[in-house]
Amino acid sequence: MITPLINYLRQSGFLRLRAPAPASLEEDGRVLNLFRNRAELKKAFGDAQTEIHLLKDRVKQQEGATARVQQMLEKLETRLAEPLSGPQALVFYQLRDLWQCGATLLTGLIAEHCAQQEERERRLYLSDFNRRQFAQRQDVEHKLNAAQIADADVRGKLAEVFKAFKAANRWWHYFKRRDLERRLSALGAEVRGTRESLLAARNAFDAVANLAAPEFPGLSVEARRAINLEAIAYAEVLALRLARTPLLQMAADAARRREPSERYGDVAACVALMNRITGAKAALAGRGSASPEVRQRAEQLQARARYRTPADVVPTEDSVAREAQDARVASVTGASPEPQAPQVLREDHWDLRRLLLR
Repeated sequence: MITPLINYLRQSGFLRLRAPAPASLEEDGRVLNLFRNRAELKKAFGDAQTEIHLLKDRVKQQEGATARVQQMLEKLETRLAEPLSGPQALVFYQLRDLWQCGATLLTGLIAEHCAQQEERERRLYLSDFNRRQFAQRQDVEHKLNAAQIADADVRGKLAEVFKAFKAANRWWHYFKRRDLERRLSALGAEVRGTRESLLAARNAFDAVANLAAPEFPGLSVEARRAINLEAIAYAEVLALRLARTPLLQMAADAARRREPSERYGDVAACVALMNRITGAKAALAGRGSASPEVRQRAEQLQARARYRTPADVVPTEDSVAREAQDARVASVTGASPEPQAPQVLREDHWDLRRLLLR
């Protein structure tokens, strides 16, 4: 009952659906774009808020660090203003500078040797690459020439057979044409094979010809080991120059503390100590005069250095320690070993562990 009525109303046009007007469609598009832009703006605002919070945290951290530094400076000013603690602070910071002087000399030696060794190994690396590329280029060029000759030969045979096939156009050439057709089919397959081989040879030749030199991988394990051993030997030489004085241990203690301590004596003792520190800095300078001794010690270290793994470049502390060797030399020759034999790697003189290559 209801269905016929609905069909009648629909046929009469009372239930005819109206298509949306173009203006309504444009309005819906604008509303949709508005909501999309609103979502994008909301996301950008959230990201900006997050970045603002992070920047505020960094500002607070920086303000805290600045406040701590300012507090340290105020303490230092107060300490320097006092007649008793002022010389103590001067001695403390001069000892730290003495320690840093040795570290600077070691840093310069390592950087210089790294630059020299890297330049040498880079040239060898590029020379080896050019040699291998030349051999590969000759090989692919030989294969390309062979492929071109084979392709030209097969195409020549195909042209001759095709010429003979066109000439055999009489009825009595029936069996000859059948034989020529078989030969054409075989030569066509052979031409396709030589063409693929020629294309592969050309691609291989282009790949080798356009091959760029790879990036230098860095110093080898042997080079880094040699540089580290020279650095250890130089650290020993620097430590031996202060071995007969307590300055090396005092500088090490000062380098491990942040604030000066009042244990260097009265004003006269502090002045005398500062004079000794000035002489110690002069003794550390002049690396050129120590080069033969450094090379000799590096060779000795290389003879007994041991490493934990084949890829490790820092020797073990026990293998480079000189206590056992000095005792053996003293027992054989009767000479007294070097005073306070420096265990530079074990005791981390001049911040050696931080400076060594890895």
